[in-house]
Amino acid sequence: MAADESKESGQDKRGIWSRRDFFTRLGWGGFGIFTGFSLLGFIRSAFPRVLFQPPVTFKAGFPSDYAVGEVSDKYKQEQRVWIVREETGIYAVFAKCTHLGCTPRWQASENKFKCPCHGSGFFKTGLNFEGPAPRPLDRFKIGVGEDGQLVVDKSKVYKMNAGVEPDEQFPDSILKV
Repeated sequence: MAADESKESGQDKRGIWSRRDFFTRLGWGGFGIFTGFSLLGFIRSAFPRVLFQPPVTFKAGFPSDYAVGEVSDKYKQEQRVWIVREETGIYAVFAKCTHLGCTPRWQASENKFKCPCHGSGFFKTGLNFEGPAPRPLDRFKIGVGEDGQLVVDKSKVYKMNAGVEPDEQFPDSILKV
């Protein structure tokens, strides 16, 4: 009887949980946390993140706002467009290098666009003349709205071919003013 009593008293001294109970509860707890995060991820996937992009058309002011021979970078930051006015008319140049997609800079002192990434150079018309750019800068459709302001439509892109002056490739890319 003394042996039975010592056995029972030995079982009482081991604590409230055995090692097996602890690892079982730890396993179920980990499974519960994993299931909870999986359920949270599934619910989150029902509400996708939305990327808000600027509208494809925008108003660029009146034609009289642009001087002949001027390259306006007013919309370069928010719309990635330069508005160029020459004696032949007004056109909108896409401010994206045709080499790797960097944003060139207008250098008024040299009268050219210069890409800071790999040194491509473009004339005011967008024609490439130096560097690795394979073709001229693209243009967007430009027109006049009902209120007399210039409207640039970025959904209509004039993709220029290499070696040909952009004014000759797409005469409708220039708005005659």
